[in-house]
Amino acid sequence: MTTSYRITLLPGDGIGPEIMAVARRLLDEVSSSNGFSLVYDEQPMGGVAIDATGQPLPTSTLEACKAADAVLLAAIGSPQYDNLPREQRPESGLLGLRSALGLFANLRPVKIIPALIDASTLKREVIEGVDLMVVRELTGGVYFGTPKGRVEAEGRVRAFNTMAYFDDEIDRIARVGFDLARQRSGRLCSVDKANVLDVSQLWRDRVEAMHSTSYPEVELSHMYVDNAAMQLVRNPRQFDVLLTSNLFGDILSDEAAMLTGSIGMLPSASLGESGPGLFEPIHGSAPDIAGRDVANPMAMVLSAAMMLRVGLQQDAAATALETAVDRVLAAGYRTGDLMIEGCTQLGCRAMGEQLLGALAG
Repeated sequence: MTTSYRITLLPGDGIGPEIMAVARRLLDEVSSSNGFSLVYDEQPMGGVAIDATGQPLPTSTLEACKAADAVLLAAIGSPQYDNLPREQRPESGLLGLRSALGLFANLRPVKIIPALIDASTLKREVIEGVDLMVVRELTGGVYFGTPKGRVEAEGRVRAFNTMAYFDDEIDRIARVGFDLARQRSGRLCSVDKANVLDVSQLWRDRVEAMHSTSYPEVELSHMYVDNAAMQLVRNPRQFDVLLTSNLFGDILSDEAAMLTGSIGMLPSASLGESGPGLFEPIHGSAPDIAGRDVANPMAMVLSAAMMLRVGLQQDAAATALETAVDRVLAAGYRTGDLMIEGCTQLGCRAMGEQLLGALAG
């Protein structure tokens, strides 16, 4: 009997539907050739959901995500929603989905593809061989801490947010980081600001305790976040797994993304202790190029590969997608964001056709 998986698709806004269409065709092909099937349930989220229902995360969409084996998201957001109350904006829908699914761990791989090494703004000798993973805590910290708000007193306005972590929240994300380091090169760098922040000192204490009791074989180091930001562009090869809080990881993962030359190449996974994971490219919805068939679909395709490997344990199918991306780039095909002299520029749909051909071998 053929194994079947239920996948909730969230094409979202901007270029989201275009890149999702490419990923879906590739998923159909790779699932068929690897002996399993995918049943899709496409749902609105973000701006399209606001237009249809007034809410960025409708109840029906959330229920579909909870019932799935995995959730694949393209992109959400548009400047046209910026004047809405914060809780009604597309980004609030994403925060709500992460919270409702208990997705506390965000994994962002950053690996230099040899064919794209000259697309980076950094020198070849700095980025050659970079292969790191940012592990970001996703449901705590300053984005979710309370109290928060804005008050007015004596003619002045004061806004405030609270950065807070419980010890068990730190422990569970640290465990993800240590487990990944154990599977990779055995090195974990925990990022904090323990010289200034009490919450960071607790973070460091808990990471140290877990290291000594459960992961003594992993090489553990600590780095202040400002130094980590500098070291990522100075010597990124020193890192294997970077363990970060929510705020620090949000910033550092985007910085690390640019080591590859384009944010349009990087996937991510958000995982909980149980239930479906959420897989998405880390780039935005790029409304300025939506509908023009110029978007880069490769981060979407690589996110689909992460879904196959991490979410569904279909390693062979995931490898097939990743290999197709490598083959197409090695053959000199590029979307506009990656274009260099001597290569052939393609649009989103045409790049999808090349990826399909590369899958066939």
